[in-house]
Amino acid sequence: MKKAEIKLTIELDDNNVPESIMWESTDAQNKEALPVKSMMLALWDQNYKNTLRIDLWTKDMPVDEMKRFFYETLQTMGDSFLRATGETNIVEDLRDYCAHFADKMEISQK
Repeated sequence: MKKAEIKLTIELDDNNVPESIMWESTDAQNKEALPVKSMMLALWDQNYKNTLRIDLWTKDMPVDEMKRFFYETLQTMGDSFLRATGETNIVEDLRDYCAHFADKMEISQK
């Protein structure tokens, strides 16, 4: 069985606010740690039937980039949900909401 590891390194200031976030993966083509400004990690706990989450962003993450990050995350969640369930109707509703979100946040939809 193949195994892969994803490693996150978070550098915090004195108030535990992220200064930097680095990630690396044993499966990545690039073997060095790469910097990112924001991350969302969601894990399903099958024993308790709930989601465990870690949402982090660096203190210098620009607001306009955070808006785009949320927009793209919502879009890709729809893609993942469609692949996992085949539920096209609700994914179309989610995409409609994403278009509404982009409009309200003044994000150009790429």
